[in-house]
Amino acid sequence: MAPLEWLRRRDAGLTVLRRAARTAVVTPVVFGVAIGVIGNPTVATYAAFGCFALLLFADFTGPMADRVRAQAGLGVAGAAFIALGTLVAPITWLAALTTAVLAFAVFFAGVVSSVLAGATTALLLPFILSSSLPAPPSAIPTRLAGWGLATAASIVAILVLWPAPVRSPLRARIVEACHALADRLRNEVAAALDLPGGTPDEVDAACARAASVIAALKHDFYGSPYRPTGLSTGDRALVRLVDELTWLSAVIAAGGAPGPTGPCRVRFGAALALREGAELLESRSGDPATLHAALESLRAEAHAVEDGTVSDGGVRAGFRAQEIGFAAGAIAANIEVAALAERRTLPQRLLGWQPSGIGGPLAAARERAAAHLEAHSVWLHNSIRAAAGLALAVLAARLTGVEHAFWVVLGALAVLRSNALNTGQTVLRAVLGTFAGIIAGGALIAVMGPNRLIAWALLPPAILLAGLAPAVVSFAAGQAAFTVVLFVLFNLIDPTGWRVGLVRLEDVALGCAVSLAVGLLLWPRGAGRALNVALAEAYAGSADYLRAAVDYGVAGGPPPRPSAVRAAAAGRRMDDAFRTYLGERGAKPVPMTDVSRLVGGVVGLRLAADAIVDLWSRADGARDGAAAQAEDRARLRETGSEVAGWYDALAAALTGTSAVPDPLPPDTAPADPPGATPRLVWTGGHLDAARRLQPSLLGPAASVTASA
Repeated sequence: MAPLEWLRRRDAGLTVLRRAARTAVVTPVVFGVAIGVIGNPTVATYAAFGCFALLLFADFTGPMADRVRAQAGLGVAGAAFIALGTLVAPITWLAALTTAVLAFAVFFAGVVSSVLAGATTALLLPFILSSSLPAPPSAIPTRLAGWGLATAASIVAILVLWPAPVRSPLRARIVEACHALADRLRNEVAAALDLPGGTPDEVDAACARAASVIAALKHDFYGSPYRPTGLSTGDRALVRLVDELTWLSAVIAAGGAPGPTGPCRVRFGAALALREGAELLESRSGDPATLHAALESLRAEAHAVEDGTVSDGGVRAGFRAQEIGFAAGAIAANIEVAALAERRTLPQRLLGWQPSGIGGPLAAARERAAAHLEAHSVWLHNSIRAAAGLALAVLAARLTGVEHAFWVVLGALAVLRSNALNTGQTVLRAVLGTFAGIIAGGALIAVMGPNRLIAWALLPPAILLAGLAPAVVSFAAGQAAFTVVLFVLFNLIDPTGWRVGLVRLEDVALGCAVSLAVGLLLWPRGAGRALNVALAEAYAGSADYLRAAVDYGVAGGPPPRPSAVRAAAAGRRMDDAFRTYLGERGAKPVPMTDVSRLVGGVVGLRLAADAIVDLWSRADGARDGAAAQAEDRARLRETGSEVAGWYDALAAALTGTSAVPDPLPPDTAPADPPGATPRLVWTGGHLDAARRLQPSLLGPAASVTASA
């Protein structure tokens, strides 16, 4: 059991082992059919590399039906790319230009969906292979035959060969967080009303568990190299829950004791809605009507507090209840949307039916792509860098006349990273790994001699090692193992001895040199500097949204939808810059706790603006008395501008152009001004929460400013 435990520590859930084992089983079979039965080397080459792309470089998650659809879609896209690559391959400049356009499109499309982001290499490999091996259009059917053989085999493999369980780590963490926050709310209500479950020890235990679960949710969410979301309605609803759960946790922690009976009822309703939502997500087959009833009950309790706060402990006493009710209601509503979307019938899916209040996949894709068509977007930088690197690799391979241009381009793709330092380190590992693979592969060729049976026997374990090594050992070990696989494959197709290894070393070195040059020329500092700019833009966008939300509440008019969209777009760019920064090797100039706190500050500021907009969207005739409250409204508008202005100054400081501003002094206005409506006071409460956030951002902002 010791080797298996060692592997489990490096491969959680044995996901990499599953992919590698499938590839090791399927590739020799498909390759053997192409060589032994069909007898065509081209079919054999495309079948083998097709298995690598479809089984080793891609791993779709979710229900089995979704995986099969994604696998088939990858096969169809790969077939189209093979045809395109074959058509442009004879003309060098056209091949390079097409490579640049296609590489940019494939890399940039990853911002739309994590499914596309995870399949980038698998999508590009068939095009790279076809565009690097010039052939007449008549070769397309033969190439497609090999790819089609691999596609069919891969679909069968994911169905019957060690099928992966339906796993959704983000969903499981969200369920756990909903339960933990519900328990904390119920324990705190029990303590306030002197009910069972409200002892100090029980409350402390619930608080500690909620904090731990939220920390784990944030760790898992930001731990992946790209935002873990697809284009499906359910996926989009689930991802929004991460920010909302984090914010709700902070609101509960800052809220103190529940207070009068009305706020207690809101907290209890919030706990019930969270628990029903968690159970609905967990079951996947429950009835959304139960959650809907809990959500309506929560809203009714919140409205009752809003209507009765003046006679039940003052307007301020109901603010925390309103804040918690809004956050828990938003969470429950998003869970309801996800559940309704997952329970759509096939005709409803085909006709594009969406739950109320959410746009379709095409609208979501346009919104996400538009958010990153901006000069400071890390995703845009990486897409341009990849397009330039692969196009230049195609040109270099053609102009130098190397024997296997495919390996030059694939080598460039394998080592290109988000900054020059990481690219350089990866280049060194790639060259050393390939050299080690040449020594090992040459020794195998010498031992095997002309005996093909030994080569066939070595092919499965060699593929298994090549699939495992990059994840559980190192990138260099993966390069060495893949070189050994190529030794065996090419000597089965056309025995050339150890010479194939030297050719590969030469080609990989050329591809690595191209990637290093591109990395030095295009945004060599990577996400470090870009993160500062992304944080600044996110704070500026959220501050503008907060200012617009207060103006909407005080003066009326249409909801500030444009400001909300801009703030969300800046938040997405910040999210991707943060993920890239986390993934870059080397020392971090800013402590991760400081960066995480700044990221959390943006989320809190934007959701506070959401809460103000939601509060006034239900105002109906509440603005009729605006003339009698003119002074209160003017003061509130001035406060909103002052708080938003502080965050504008913070945004400027994050880019290093000014000093970090001192926090604003506490608000000295009366807690419950005479004649003030709950909405006016609660809007001030949201602004006060944004003001209280400021001191916690000073230290992190100073660290980022120093690095800038």
